[in-house]
Amino acid sequence: MSKSLIIVESPAKVRTIRKFLGPEFMVEASVGHVRDLPSSSLGVDEEHGFAPQYEVIQGKEKVVSELRAAAAKADTVYLAPDPDREGEAIAWHVQELLRSKAKDIKRIQFNEITRKAVLEALRHPRDVDMDLVQAQQARRILDRLVGYKISPLLWRTVKRGISAGRVQSVALRLIVDREGEREAFVPEEFWVFKALVQGAAGEPFRLNLVRYQGRKVAIASLAEAEALEAALTGLPFVVSRVDSKMRNRQPQPPFTTSTLQQAANQRLGYGARRTMNIAQRLYEGIEMGDGNVTALITYMRTDSVRISDEAQAAARTFIGTTYGDSYLPAEQRVFKTRESAQDAHEAIRPVDVTLDPETVRPSLTAEQYNVYKLIWSRFVASQMADAMYRDTTITADCGESQWQTRGQCQIFDGWQRVLPGEKDNLLPEVHQEEKLAVQALEKEQKFTQPPARYSEASLVRTLEELGIGRPSTYATIISTLEDRGYVEKKERTFVPTELGRVVCQQLLENFAKLMDVHFTAQMEDALDKVAEGHESWDELLAAFAGEFNPTLASATVNMKTVKGGMETELRCPQCGEPLLIRFGKAGAFLSCKSYPACKFSSNFERDEHGHLLIAEAPKPTVVGTCPDCGRDLIIKRARTGSRFIACSGYPDCHYSAPYSTHVTCPQCGKGEIVEKSSKKGRIFYSCSAYPKCDFSTWNEPVARTCPDCGSPYLVVRTTRAGSVLACPNKECSYSCSLSEENED
Repeated sequence: MSKSLIIVESPAKVRTIRKFLGPEFMVEASVGHVRDLPSSSLGVDEEHGFAPQYEVIQGKEKVVSELRAAAAKADTVYLAPDPDREGEAIAWHVQELLRSKAKDIKRIQFNEITRKAVLEALRHPRDVDMDLVQAQQARRILDRLVGYKISPLLWRTVKRGISAGRVQSVALRLIVDREGEREAFVPEEFWVFKALVQGAAGEPFRLNLVRYQGRKVAIASLAEAEALEAALTGLPFVVSRVDSKMRNRQPQPPFTTSTLQQAANQRLGYGARRTMNIAQRLYEGIEMGDGNVTALITYMRTDSVRISDEAQAAARTFIGTTYGDSYLPAEQRVFKTRESAQDAHEAIRPVDVTLDPETVRPSLTAEQYNVYKLIWSRFVASQMADAMYRDTTITADCGESQWQTRGQCQIFDGWQRVLPGEKDNLLPEVHQEEKLAVQALEKEQKFTQPPARYSEASLVRTLEELGIGRPSTYATIISTLEDRGYVEKKERTFVPTELGRVVCQQLLENFAKLMDVHFTAQMEDALDKVAEGHESWDELLAAFAGEFNPTLASATVNMKTVKGGMETELRCPQCGEPLLIRFGKAGAFLSCKSYPACKFSSNFERDEHGHLLIAEAPKPTVVGTCPDCGRDLIIKRARTGSRFIACSGYPDCHYSAPYSTHVTCPQCGKGEIVEKSSKKGRIFYSCSAYPKCDFSTWNEPVARTCPDCGSPYLVVRTTRAGSVLACPNKECSYSCSLSEENED
């Protein structure tokens, strides 16, 4: 019997697809990329058409050997990596490695992992799309040229081990520029007025001052506010207009990659990388209660809002059956995909709309359920009837001033049946010419606010609007900025670190065009033209190198070094010399210019205008007595951020111990869970008996028994509402606020 081999990217897909097919099909995984440019050299022959010098990725030799052996047994090899440019490149690399073994190689793709989709793909195989491959190859070489050639300049002038990236550096500039705008911002005072009034019937309500003496209100000082208050006090409020009209609110289209990342960040507090990892699992398949592996969503890397006719018909049937025909729009909804989007496959949607979130919840983790519910609800809502509201606007006059308030009442929930939206804001019934009783005239001082820092959601939205990168790369861009230590999060928004500021400044001064938002967007458009077969990949690279190489040569000579430190306006409190910002293993710090003659150093912070301030030295917390010398034991922090216990007599006494949470290890029952940190500075908790016991967790354990299931410890988790104590058992849903814990 003839055999066919299907090669997918991930092992998780293997088990999902195997259940669809008979014994005549072998299914194997490439486990992502199998070839890449070398890590120890540029790997691009610039003198001969930018020919890449690919090699098998270290650690993938066994995978490649197994794929070759399987290909030799097959009559046809079907390459089935993900249906995007990255997947097309992986398919080509696998094809190149299997050419000598395989009899026949074809490319197939499917947008959802279902029996019907896989069999349909097998009926329509094609050749690898070399236009897509060359576009991806050009992107990889561009990124290699930039990163491999600029990074050494940053090592020489700033700090070893850091890097530059063609797209990530522009994203960094957005964050740094926004911080600069905030620091330069000068708040302006303004005053707002509200009037608490009541008509002949109904409850009191508030009116907002909107115009005075025929002009839009602009009250800039207390004196102006008091003068206006005096002019209005005692004057009657009379209703001049009551306007009421119907308003239909349409649903949003199904998710694309970027809108899913934005919504997951705004509603769930998930970062882009976390969201995409969860979505990947939902796409590849989840083991259900019956033991079968079921794919729940379509491919999650897309910028199209199109959905198939079949999916639309299934949604209409489900909506009509579940909610009634009144929830169906008169005509099927068609959402327009923006012109710059790639329309290769559908929007993100559930594979089977009848599998509602509550049905599959027992088979999902909490975060998988949250993301699936988000995707399912958005898709179903997109195919439902409009929500209908009655909007009411009350306008009242008081002397030369005009006041307004707006209210709304939902008449029909429509799509908001599955995605609740605006709440009712009911106003009492009043009539034109009715006089309103004034209960209070309220004035409030306010100040204009600086531009908001970027959250993950707003950064993703901005990157997409500006055409920087592509939706499939946003998660990587953001995680790279964090991993390199160029940005950090404060209150779920991005703040550039000192290292990020310096790197951005160095690149702006020496690679202005590369850091230009419009140039980066134009490069993305050029890569799109390569993918469409309208432009040659090597000509694109030649044009780029023609401008880049002279700029690089100039930067090699002119880039100023800051390795010795950057002088500040601050003076050393010990000797009066200027203080410098220097970069160490634990980050930026202040150090005296006359070091080593003066050894003063300190952490620092910036005020709201970006001015440097010497940080106050933290008071050490005494936690015991040193068993070696009898001095106080205090809590210190390692360079990577984790706490540990050390003798206050250091360097005379070298006693130290891990910082214990006093929670017994749930895995071995012998060690205690202690705090540690990774090389990149991320805090985690692991067993003190490591390496004999390998238990670890990202969440801080707390020595408190779960009242619901009896777990001997709880963990601290961060939610949108703040930090909570939660049970670590997946089967238990117990949680409480930290304030409740403190009350106990």
